[in-house]
Amino acid sequence: MSGTLFIVATPIGNLEDMTYRAVRTLAQVDLIAAEDTRHSLKLLNHFNISKPLTSYFDHNQQFKGERILNALRQGKSVALISDAGTPCVSDPGYHLVRDAVAEGISVVPIPGCSAAITAISVSGLPSDTFTFAGFPPSRQGKRRGFLVKVTDLPGTLVLYEAPHRLEETLQDILHVLGERQVVVARELTKIYEECIRGTVSEVMASVAKGKVRGEVVILIAPGEPVQEETEPLDKTLHRLLYEEQLSVKDAARKAAEITGVTRNEAYSEALRLKNEGGQI
Repeated sequence: MSGTLFIVATPIGNLEDMTYRAVRTLAQVDLIAAEDTRHSLKLLNHFNISKPLTSYFDHNQQFKGERILNALRQGKSVALISDAGTPCVSDPGYHLVRDAVAEGISVVPIPGCSAAITAISVSGLPSDTFTFAGFPPSRQGKRRGFLVKVTDLPGTLVLYEAPHRLEETLQDILHVLGERQVVVARELTKIYEECIRGTVSEVMASVAKGKVRGEVVILIAPGEPVQEETEPLDKTLHRLLYEEQLSVKDAARKAAEITGVTRNEAYSEALRLKNEGGQI
């Protein structure tokens, strides 16, 4: 029998956000795979948990992933944790989950904190639909190209960003997406937790007043829907009557559907066009 891989969410700042189930799981597994073992050791020591630790991050995920899978194949239980929040969100954990699932190994989520969801909950921006897009590229050209691709996505856009690139990214948001409402949430659940709200320009001005520290979530409000231009009624009817060769009745019905006018109005206009030989 193979073991179980537990995906354990950890606090994004305040250690009191650790769940009872997460503490119990970490205390019971045979091995803990952590993004940074030194960082995670502080968390484990706080909860008096003493378990074997191994590192698992971007640059060793292929090598360490195989070692972790071997432990799971031998029937051992493994917990995957990140430095903060829910693993597999903007980190390489999904590789391990994918490979474990492919081998029929049980994968169990232990839910908890997520910076993206935490920021959405206090942003005041529409949350019925949102897109989490992770970290934008660090180079300006690629970052602007990235923003062009997400311009027309529905709902609120959620990004992670490093504090030293925040101003540059806000400038590119203004350049590509325009003057939208944004929220910059930083140091969530920590002592210096802050949400800066306003237009992109207003938030840029606030950010420029002092050096930003800590992890940052950028939330961008949806853009105004583009109003499609409706073809004038007379031109619509002319096309239906003389290009598509519809009857007056059928042209009026279809024109009403296209332009939103009443059928009686469309019918009257269709008759006028017919009587005047199609003159618009």
